[in-house]
Amino acid sequence: MGTPKTVARRPGKKRKRGRPKARPNGDGPDMRATILQAAVKVFAERGLGGGRVNLVSRAARSNDRMLYYYFGSKEQLFVQVIEKIYRDMWEAESKLDLDLTQPVAALRHIVQFTMNHYIDHPELVTLLNNENLYKGKHVSKSKVMKELSSPALDLMEKVYNSGVKQGVFRKGIAPLHIYLTILALNYFYVSNRYTLSAFLGHDLMGDDLPQWRKWVEDVVLRALEV
Repeated sequence: MGTPKTVARRPGKKRKRGRPKARPNGDGPDMRATILQAAVKVFAERGLGGGRVNLVSRAARSNDRMLYYYFGSKEQLFVQVIEKIYRDMWEAESKLDLDLTQPVAALRHIVQFTMNHYIDHPELVTLLNNENLYKGKHVSKSKVMKELSSPALDLMEKVYNSGVKQGVFRKGIAPLHIYLTILALNYFYVSNRYTLSAFLGHDLMGDDLPQWRKWVEDVVLRALEV
C-alpha cells in the first residue's frame, strides 16, 4: 500500500463569528416594538449592567436572535431605550392643550405636566440615573437626541415670547434656562424621594407633594415676573 496523499485545501475566507443575521420570522415592526418595551422594563429594574440580553428576550417572549437582528447589540438597544423614553415624554408634552395667549397658565401647565410625567413614568427616572452613572456614554451616540430636545425648547420659547409680548414676563431670559429649571426642580424631587423622605422625616409623595408642585410653579413664575 502506498502512502495516502494529502489533499491540499484551497485557502478561503475564515468564517466570521458573530451575532446571527438571519431575518427573523413574524411581524417585524410589532416584534421590534415588543422587544424595545421589554428592554425599558428590564433596564429600569436592573440597569444596563444587570439587564442581560436573555432577560430582555424572555420578557418580550422572543429570543436573542431577534434582539440582535433588530438592535445589533445590548448597548445599541440601551441607546434606543433612552431615545424612546425621551420621545414618549415629548409626544405627551406636544399633546398639551396650551393657550399661548395665556402664557402664565401655559407655563403652570408645563410645570404640572413635568412633575406628573416623572411620577407616572418612574422608569424614566431610573433609566436616566443609570445612564448618568456612565456619564452619558451611550446617549451621546444617539443621532436623534437633539431632534427630540428641540421641539420642547421651541414650545418653551413660544410660551416665553408670548409672555414678553404681553408684558407679563421680563426680557432677557433664555428659554433653555426656564426649561432646565422646571426639569431640575421636578426631577430632583422625584428621583431622590426615597432618601429625602427618610432623611427629612417627611413622606415627599404624601401631603408635601401638592405644596411642592405649587412651590415650583411660583419659583418659576417669580423668576420671570416683570
